Amino acid sequence: MFDALIIGCGYLGRVLAGQWRAEGRRVAATTRSPLRAEELRRLGLEPVVCDVLDPESLRRLPDAAVVVHCVGLDRAAGRSMREVYVDGLAHVLTGLAWLGRLPGRFVHIGSVSVYGQKDGVEVDEDAPTEPEEESGRVVLAAEETLRRLLPSALALRFAGLYGPGRLIGSRALLAGEPLTGNPDGWLNLIHVADGAAAVRLAAERGRDGAVYNVRDDRPVRRRDFYGRLAELLGAPPPTFAPASGGANRRVSNRRLRQELGLTLRYPSYEEGLPAAVAAG
Repeated sequence: MFDALIIGCGYLGRVLAGQWRAEGRRVAATTRSPLRAEELRRLGLEPVVCDVLDPESLRRLPDAAVVVHCVGLDRAAGRSMREVYVDGLAHVLTGLAWLGRLPGRFVHIGSVSVYGQKDGVEVDEDAPTEPEEESGRVVLAAEETLRRLLPSALALRFAGLYGPGRLIGSRALLAGEPLTGNPDGWLNLIHVADGAAAVRLAAERGRDGAVYNVRDDRPVRRRDFYGRLAELLGAPPPTFAPASGGANRRVSNRRLRQELGLTLRYPSYEEGLPAAVAAG
């Protein structure tokens, strides 16, 4: 049996796998690509080539004490977000049940996009989830599928991930192009290293069936975040193109800190952005 199985080993999954491997854990990870399977093997992982939209291929999923489901959307694959997030999750859960390999701990990676509030209010895990955007509705539908098929699973609602190699908006800043969005709107963020640490703690300490927001300690106005990023990149100050609609809320991480005891390496963008830029 593996200590952990990561289904969808992308940006977050690779950092998470690296942290577990550093602890000496035996980790398997899925990919749809035989070429990427070799990359995973070189990282010390056991690759499993399968596709969440191909139930037959999921028979290859191994037994693991912890399963982390963090499948992302590959737009080049030509499948809808709902197919990948909702149907794919259902295929994984029913497949593991059929194989008799449902783990003791299943952690599903979702998103704070389930919160549709627009007035800058603080929201916690008990706040209404009424997203107006289709992407948020799909993420919420995936959570509902999780609750229906495996009520004991944990759902982690991730804020925007950033870190080395993932600085959204950097190309536009360097090109002097305007960024889309309200400059005074709130951004909720988490450095990928802290996001992976949150997953590990949830697997170890989380309450069965619990929901946790995964966000750093300080939401930031869009203009402040991108102003600092521009400084670090040596780019012109940011400009913004008006955008109508969209959620605007400050996501609370109190439950994450109080129940799981996470100590953030990067409590805010002020610590995380310089480290991410320096690491490339």
